[in-house]
Amino acid sequence: MTTGTTDIRPPLRVLVVDDSAFNRRSITAILSGSAQVEVVGKAADGEEALRLVGLLKPDAITLDLEMPRMDGFTFLRILTSKMPTPVIVVSSYAQKDNVFKALELGAIDFVAKPERIDDAELRSIREELLQKVLLTRNLRVAASPARARLDSHSDLVTAAPTRVIPPRNLVAIASSTGGPTALVELMSRLPRRSQMAILIAQHMPEKFTRTFAERLDRRCPLQVREAEDMMTVGANMAFVCPGRKCMELEAAGSDGFRVRVSDPLPTDRYVPSADRLFFSVARLGRERAVGVVLTGMGDDGARGAREIADHGGVVVAESERTAVVYGMPGSAVRTGAVREILPLLDIATFLGNLGG
Repeated sequence: MTTGTTDIRPPLRVLVVDDSAFNRRSITAILSGSAQVEVVGKAADGEEALRLVGLLKPDAITLDLEMPRMDGFTFLRILTSKMPTPVIVVSSYAQKDNVFKALELGAIDFVAKPERIDDAELRSIREELLQKVLLTRNLRVAASPARARLDSHSDLVTAAPTRVIPPRNLVAIASSTGGPTALVELMSRLPRRSQMAILIAQHMPEKFTRTFAERLDRRCPLQVREAEDMMTVGANMAFVCPGRKCMELEAAGSDGFRVRVSDPLPTDRYVPSADRLFFSVARLGRERAVGVVLTGMGDDGARGAREIADHGGVVVAESERTAVVYGMPGSAVRTGAVREILPLLDIATFLGNLGG
């Protein structure tokens, strides 16, 4: 996505919320550097932010989570119920758990603050922040409040399997913007005992994927781990590709499988690469392979979806009705490889019914 001056639409009106005056100035400077963005207000806490949302009606909000008087979580709960507005969380690596809680409360995506807060380090997130803020022009904001109910789910304790059983089905999932919340909602509704293995390529920074896998493990009946090279893949197990790495499936013995985790190739347009994952699952799983393309911008997974279909597998895409961003599912659908286009909860039902 470009941030040039050729867009003839009016600038995106953004409210910046952060208790640090330095961060407010820095984020404002980053956003104001684009002709496509206008910072219409700044707030130091949630109470002030709610007042400004009602007054200014911004198109998008950047949000810090740790603030006095009213923190980011309370702000999100009120915002999503009364004045739904796309929110991009800007938070430090140290607040990983808080970031995922915010996503489940309705935030669309997040940008990780550098650990050293200075002008040079903040400039390093300029392109990512601009890209994600501008993306909110095309979001389906109504999808977010429904997902805010997730924090009421009871955490699950997943017992480690006594032995690894080869999976009947190999499910590869691609997701990006809106994906973390969609994945929690999807996987929390899977059956407690299944004969599938799930491999997830979620576009996410490297320091967040382990925390995300642990959160999924608590919410999901499957055993979920951040993938490590050469891990054995079994039924009722799920693996999240580490950030800044790529994950593929390979054969291990006569009927077993394991994951290979490696550095991205120069040809990988996205990292983690859903296409690379899908290609490997297609070759090994053939008719047992299932590709699932969830919400996200871009077209990662589209070529891999075609490969899965060509090898006899099934491809499912999230419908535009529930996808926060329809870029990735829409691209997969346009290949002609998708057999089912389903709302998110129906995808959970579809996966739960695999193997009869």
